[in-house]
Amino acid sequence: MSEHPEAGAPRAGKPSATEGGARSHRGAVIAVVVLIVVVGIVIAGILPRIKARAAVRMETIALAVPAVSVIHLKQGAPHQEIVLPANMQAFTDAPIYARTNGYLKKWYTDIGAHVKAGQLLADIDTPEVDQQLSQARAQLNTAKANYNLAQITAQRYQDLKNTEAVAKQDVDNASGAFQASAATVASAEYQVKYLEQLESFKRIYAPFDGVITARNTDIGALISSGSNGGVTTQLFHISATRTLRVYVNVPQQYSQAAKPGLTAALTLQEFPGRRFAGKLVRTSDAIDMASRTLLVEVDVDNPTGELLPGAYAEVHLKLPMDVPTFILPVNALIFRSQGLQVATVVDGSRAVLVPVTLGRDFGNEVEVVSGLTGQESVITSPPDSLVSGETVRIAEPAKGAGAP
Repeated sequence: MSEHPEAGAPRAGKPSATEGGARSHRGAVIAVVVLIVVVGIVIAGILPRIKARAAVRMETIALAVPAVSVIHLKQGAPHQEIVLPANMQAFTDAPIYARTNGYLKKWYTDIGAHVKAGQLLADIDTPEVDQQLSQARAQLNTAKANYNLAQITAQRYQDLKNTEAVAKQDVDNASGAFQASAATVASAEYQVKYLEQLESFKRIYAPFDGVITARNTDIGALISSGSNGGVTTQLFHISATRTLRVYVNVPQQYSQAAKPGLTAALTLQEFPGRRFAGKLVRTSDAIDMASRTLLVEVDVDNPTGELLPGAYAEVHLKLPMDVPTFILPVNALIFRSQGLQVATVVDGSRAVLVPVTLGRDFGNEVEVVSGLTGQESVITSPPDSLVSGETVRIAEPAKGAGAP
C-alpha cells in the first residue's frame, strides 16, 4: 500500500499563495518606482525647457523696449561771444583839393607824414588870380573916388535945394548918383574880398591832425579848382588814425543784444595772440534788407598807429543773453520732416519728442535757445524709429565709465 503525504503539506515545485502575493507587491513597488523615475526624468527634461522658453519670452519682451542713454543739460554762458568780420576805417578821412587855379610851387609833406591841424602842406603859384586881385583893387579905388565925388555933389545940391537955385530933378539925379556910387563901392569891395579869399587858397593846410596817405601832385603840376568845368585832381589824402572806426554787420538774430556801450575785442592776422580793446558806440538802428544785418560801429584807440585803416579784422562781441541757453551734443538732435527735435525721457520710462531752436554751432556741440527748460533728461543717439510716447528704459553706464 502506497504512502500518501500528510495532509496540508506543500507540494514540491509549486509556489505558495503567500509567496505569490509577496512577489506581486514587489512588482508593484518596482513599477511605481520606475514610473516615478520616468516622470522625474520627464519633468527634469521639460522644466528647463519651460523655464528657458519663459526666459526667452521675457528677454524678447525686454529687448522690445529700447535701451537709451541720457544726459542732463549743460547751461550755456550768460554772455555769448560772436566773431564777425569787420573793416577798419580812419575816424576822420578827407581828400584835399585845390580851390584855386595855378601851378604847384612846392609841397612839404609826403605819404606817411604825420601832420597837425593847420600845418602847411603845399604852395600854389596863382599868377592869374594875383592879376585879377590887383585889377579888383584898382577898380575898388576908382569906385571909392567916384563915391567921394558923388557924395560931395549930392551934398551941394542938397544945400542949394532950399535956395531954389537948382531944379529939383538935378537934386534927385545927384542923390541917385551918390547911392549908385555907394553900391559900386560895396560891389568892388566884395570882389576884392572874394579874390583875396581865392588867393589865400594858394596855401594848402591840413584840416586836422592825421597822417598823409596819398600825394597825387608834384612841383610844376597844373592845378585846377574845377570852377571852370575842368577836371579836379585830389592833391593829398589825409586820415586821422589815433582812433579807428570799425564797422561790423551784426546778424539780425543778435541785433537786439547789440547795444551801445558793449565791449569788443579786435584780432588781426598780423598780430597773432593779441587783442585790441574797443567799444560799441553806435548802431544804424535799421536792418539792411539785402543782408538782414545791423550795421554797428566799434571805436578802437590807436595811439601808436600800429593799426592801419582799411585793414580787415575780426571783432569779438560779448552779447548778453536775454533767455537761458543750453549746450547739447549733436548726436542728440533728430532731423525729421516735423522739424528739428530732441528726445527726452519722462517718468523714467516714456520718451517725448520736443521741438527745439538752435543758436550757435560749435562743431561737436550746439546751442539750444528755445524748447527746453533745463530739467529734461535728453536721449543721446536716439533710435531712428523712436516716437513720442514710446516706452524706453534707461541704460546703466558701464562700470568704471563716467555718466554720459
